[in-house]
Amino acid sequence: MPAMPRSVLSSTRLHGVRWQRSSRSTGMNNCVETARPGSGPWAGLLAVRDSKNTSGPALLFAPAAWEGFIGALR
Repeated sequence: MPAMPRSVLSSTRLHGVRWQRSSRSTGMNNCVETARPGSGPWAGLLAVRDSKNTSGPALLFAPAAWEGFIGALR
């Protein structure tokens, strides 16, 4: 069973990350954004946040957990 995602209370705590939106996003802020922290305690995880609340919380997934989530959606 994959580990549950961790979270940070504000995505602004993830310094130096570049947030990306899906190429299928309509630009109406109705999607999620992802980033890959390269250093610090969250290095190697995938961060996910709500595009409507860019300073709000972010979930942090291990790569295998994220792939499992995406695979279940397909």
